[in-house]
Amino acid sequence: MDLKTKALSKHRAWRGKMETVLKEPITNREELSVAYTPGVAEPCLEIAKDETLAYEYTGKGNLVAVITDGTAVLGLGDIGPSASMPVMEGKCALFKAFAGIDAVPICIDSKDPKVIIDTVYNISKSFGGINLEDISAPRCFEIEQALIERCDIPVFHDDQHGTAIITSAGMINAIRFTGKKHGELKIVINGAGAAGISIAKLFLQIGFGNIILCDKDGAIYDGAPYNNPSQQSMAKVTNKNNEKGSLSDIIRGADAFVGVSRAGLLSEDMVASMAAEPILFAMANPVPEIMPEAAARAGAAVIGTGRSDYPNQVNNVLAFPGIFKGVLAVRASKITKSMKEAAAYALADVISTDELRADYILPDAFDPRVVENVAAAVAAEAVKLGINRA
Repeated sequence: MDLKTKALSKHRAWRGKMETVLKEPITNREELSVAYTPGVAEPCLEIAKDETLAYEYTGKGNLVAVITDGTAVLGLGDIGPSASMPVMEGKCALFKAFAGIDAVPICIDSKDPKVIIDTVYNISKSFGGINLEDISAPRCFEIEQALIERCDIPVFHDDQHGTAIITSAGMINAIRFTGKKHGELKIVINGAGAAGISIAKLFLQIGFGNIILCDKDGAIYDGAPYNNPSQQSMAKVTNKNNEKGSLSDIIRGADAFVGVSRAGLLSEDMVASMAAEPILFAMANPVPEIMPEAAARAGAAVIGTGRSDYPNQVNNVLAFPGIFKGVLAVRASKITKSMKEAAAYALADVISTDELRADYILPDAFDPRVVENVAAAVAAEAVKLGINRA
C-alpha cells in the first residue's frame, strides 16, 4: 500500500485524529454533581470574581486553538475550510504528541480579514493561545497583527514564524559549521510571501548580514513597481545595495540561499555562481527549488529542505510545540521578537559544536531535547520581559 492510499484508508478509519477523553469518570450522582450542576457553580463564581482563575479551574492554560480559513494549505493552495480540516487535526495531534498540549481545530468559512479577526477574538477567552495556520498572504499579516493587539493571549502564525525560527536555527549552525562570518553574509531569500518576509525579518533581527528578497518578478528593491505594500516595507530594510534583476543575477556571490517558492527554480549553474561553500535551504514542498543531489554536485556545503527523506529537514514541529509549551507554562500574554530569536538559538544549541556535520545542522524532530530547550528559552525570555502571568 503506497503512502497516499494508506493515508486515505487511515483517515477514513480514524474519522478524525482526536477524541475527547475525560480526566475523571462520571458514573454516579456524586460524580455528576461535582463535574456539573450544582458543584460546577463554585468555580464559575470564583472565575467571575477573578478571570485569571480560569487558568486554575479550567483547561484554558493548556488549550490552543488551531485556526485557518483554508486559503494556503500545505502547498495545496486555497482548498477551503472543510478540506483543510485534516491538516488542522494533524496540527492538533502534533501539539499533543510532542508537547502534551490540547488543541482544537477551527476552520472559518470566510476570507474577509475583519470576519476572521472578529471571530477569533470573540472565542479567544476559551484558549491559552492561538495558532494561526495556512492563511494566505498578505491577509495573514493584517489578521495576525490585529489579533496580537486585541487578544490577551499569545497569537502565532506558524507558517510565518515557525519556518523563520527553524531556518534561523539552521543558518546559525550552518555558519558555525562553514566558518562563515556572522554579520557579513549575503543571503538571498526566494519567495517574498508570508514565510519569506518573516524569515527575512528574523534574519535581520539576528544580524546575519545583507538580506535580499526575490519574488517572481525579480529582486525586491526600494521602489520596485511590482512590490506589494509588505514587500515595499521590506525593501526599506533589505537589499542594502539596491540590487536589481532576476534570481540568477542576484544570487551571484551569495553565501546562502533560502527558498520558500517553487520547485526547480534554482539551477546548478546558479549554485556554482555563489560564494565558496554556499548554504542552501531549498524548502519548496514536495519538490524543492533544487534537489539535494544537484545542489551537492554544484558545490553546496550545507543543504536543507522541507522533506523528511533528506537531512536537515525544516519541519515546523521543531518550533511550535516548544514555543507554546513555553508561553503556556508562564502564561505569557504574547510572543515577542526576542522570544522568537531565543527559540532559534535554543533550537540551534540542541546540537553541540562537536556534533555539527553538513547533514546535521538541524536536530531530529523526535529528539526530546528540542521541545524542552525551546520551551525553556521562550519561557525565560517572557519572564525577563515581564509579560508572564505565572
